[in-house]
Amino acid sequence: MMQKILVKLQVHCDKCRTKAMKIAATAPGVNKVSIQGEHRDHVEVIGDGFDSVCLTRALRKKLGSADLVKVEQVKGSTDN
Repeated sequence: MMQKILVKLQVHCDKCRTKAMKIAATAPGVNKVSIQGEHRDHVEVIGDGFDSVCLTRALRKKLGSADLVKVEQVKGSTDN
């Protein structure tokens, strides 16, 4: 089951955004990671078979603050 999660972060610089993207991209089962939001403070993760709670916990451990905003199932392929 492909799922998409949205995690809100407290990031202040590009280095923190890069760190968050690295953490999310190295999680097993993640296919796509992108930065979203008006202030570039949301990380959108799309993948198959990854644990959203463990990923949010890892982000919180490294960056200080991370809140799981949305979890939804992705229908169809995400190849654009």
